Amino acid sequence: MSEKTKQFFKSQFNAEPTYAAFAPGRIEFIGNHTDYNGGLVMGVAVTEGITVCVALRDDQNIGLVSDGAAAMEIALDDLKPIKGPASWTNYPVGVTHVMRGLGMKMPVGYNIAVTSTLPAGAGMSSSAAFELATAKALAALYGFETDTVGFARIGRKAENEFVGMPCGILDQGVSAFGEADSIVLIDCATEVFRTKLMPKDTHFWILNSNKKHALVDSAYADRFQECKDALAILQKRFPEAATLSQLDEAQVRACEAELGDVLFRRALHVVTENARVGAVESALAVGDLAAVGAAISASHESSRVNFENSIPELDTLVDLLKKQPYVYGARLTGGGFGGAVMAFTGAEFGAEHAAVVAAAYQAEHGLEATVIHTQAGQGAQLL
Repeated sequence: MSEKTKQFFKSQFNAEPTYAAFAPGRIEFIGNHTDYNGGLVMGVAVTEGITVCVALRDDQNIGLVSDGAAAMEIALDDLKPIKGPASWTNYPVGVTHVMRGLGMKMPVGYNIAVTSTLPAGAGMSSSAAFELATAKALAALYGFETDTVGFARIGRKAENEFVGMPCGILDQGVSAFGEADSIVLIDCATEVFRTKLMPKDTHFWILNSNKKHALVDSAYADRFQECKDALAILQKRFPEAATLSQLDEAQVRACEAELGDVLFRRALHVVTENARVGAVESALAVGDLAAVGAAISASHESSRVNFENSIPELDTLVDLLKKQPYVYGARLTGGGFGGAVMAFTGAEFGAEHAAVVAAAYQAEHGLEATVIHTQAGQGAQLL
């Protein structure tokens, strides 16, 4: 049990917690916005994440405390999304709502305390980590049973239907299935999860732009709808396609006139990104790290030009990183519209190289980039 979170729980509730759980954040390695389009994605669970402690109450309320936020108390018979500063509670409350709907019996409420080692708004999916840690802890507390896929689906359902974020299963799936030194590969059409060992002596560096994104309120939902609209047009010529990811670049280009500029570029990003994920898997299998890096950098360019979910701050970080030695490739990681950039590097890339990038970034944008050197870690677990 995390001592810091345990002590925080005791200080807030004047009692010992019964269970603790941890879930990691994630790096989106490649597969940007392909998950809700039924495509392929790769992600890495990181060592940073969310820890929660829980214990039963003797009434029908949920007590919630988070470091740096005001404590909240919510009635079990009044679980509904909250807006404003207390909206952080929507993640554990949403999970509670979903698990009750799946049959979890809750004769009494619970107290929950949460601490984090993830930067909020950086595109490393603190939300999915919060959902998975909560689900693991509540399952232990109330005797609810499911498998690893089940936990991932609980988190996604809470995010989709309670929080209001139309994401796919990438974030929750990576947080659930992560393994040390491994990439998680997901076929989002079939929800088949696999892990593959990372190439030896490769590293991940995250540079948080500190230009925060809030995806529920951002253009993420617009992109989701644009993908649906593009698919509806494409299905007139290719009715066998159930998702954008079942189409290829040639088919999308054949419908450019019908799609119009914006929907054409959105669909083009999805189908080429899906192809890039497959290319990266093939390149990893033969140790062609230059090809992996080229696909990663091409992914960012497509995000910038076709999907338009990058911003100048992220573009600057990517451009600066690509000029550094020992960098195979760099791209935005996560939904975009702010957040962080990931660099996939050799072992020789060090803090001194990241510092050069951070200094040049600050000179151009007046923002300090937070640098995180992370590793592939374990998925959600009871502590």
